[in-house]
Amino acid sequence: MLPPRLIRRLLLAPLTIVIAIALVVLFPLLALVAALVGLVGHSRPGRMRGLRLLWFALVWLTAETLTLVTCLGLWIASGFGGRLRTEPYASRHYAVLRWFAALVYRAGTSAFGVRVEVAEPELTADEQAARLTRPVIVLSRHAGPGDSVLLVHHLLTVYERRPRVVMKATLQLDPGVDVVANRLPNVFITRRKAGHGVFVEEIERLAGGLDGHGALVIFPEGGNWTPGRWRRGIQRLERRGRRDLADRAREMPNLLPPRAGGVIAAITACPQADVIFVAHAGLDRLVSVADVWRCLPVNQLVRAQWWRVPADEVPHTPGREAQEKWLYDWWQRIDDWITENRPVPETVLPAA
Repeated sequence: MLPPRLIRRLLLAPLTIVIAIALVVLFPLLALVAALVGLVGHSRPGRMRGLRLLWFALVWLTAETLTLVTCLGLWIASGFGGRLRTEPYASRHYAVLRWFAALVYRAGTSAFGVRVEVAEPELTADEQAARLTRPVIVLSRHAGPGDSVLLVHHLLTVYERRPRVVMKATLQLDPGVDVVANRLPNVFITRRKAGHGVFVEEIERLAGGLDGHGALVIFPEGGNWTPGRWRRGIQRLERRGRRDLADRAREMPNLLPPRAGGVIAAITACPQADVIFVAHAGLDRLVSVADVWRCLPVNQLVRAQWWRVPADEVPHTPGREAQEKWLYDWWQRIDDWITENRPVPETVLPAA
């Protein structure tokens, strides 16, 4: 259970700033220690693992600190929060989010030598114009925080969209996410309230308010892939009497069975939206801090594939089963793509 918002703001935000300042002050010494440890360690190209992580942590925490300070300034300028929900301040907060995502993206790719390739289908001139004027609903596999940052960065910079994200409530333990995301139209999912229809209503509200610059981001799996979650997802379908979907889920070893409720609610509430499916391969092993330490990607190619389904090809006719089948058809396509594009284990640096 999360601490109340006031407690998070009074404790976690100042703590983040203190840690950032301490890291800046101690960075030369810590960098020297990390370099010495790397020199006496293994001789593979990524031997400076500690130094790479230290530099990335410095950039991340500095960005967090600047974000928090900027948000404090925006809160004061808005009349101590009185005008935070107005359009001018929404634009300013999206600008802060765009800056943060771009900085973290550049820091991550440069520190670890990661190359990112995003493949999208070629569009005609009419489709290109429509892409910039119609709202979009983005359905992405859930593959850890690294892929999520890449997704949001791409939406903000390449597509020039304003993402509305359906995300886990625990992300609010990150002070920057807590402040910025709560000032913008997003939905935080809690396990305690999941399954009671509350979040479906929130998703409908977000989707219904999309304009030509909006993008609603949903992760239909609801969490990162683990063997236990995969098995429990199949069992959940069997308990619902959907053995047909359970059988299909068994044939998708890379993904959790998608939860269709939020997806159907979104496309029903915004029938004029195109749907974009997103697959990633390369950072899906990095879920926790321990994963980052054990399997640090160095000089690795991260691939992403985006498929766009025009609004008139999205199933809107009543009938949940047809819409679920459509979603599972796309999920199978994503699973096949991951199998073909996931990097071989040798491209990931194991712990010493």
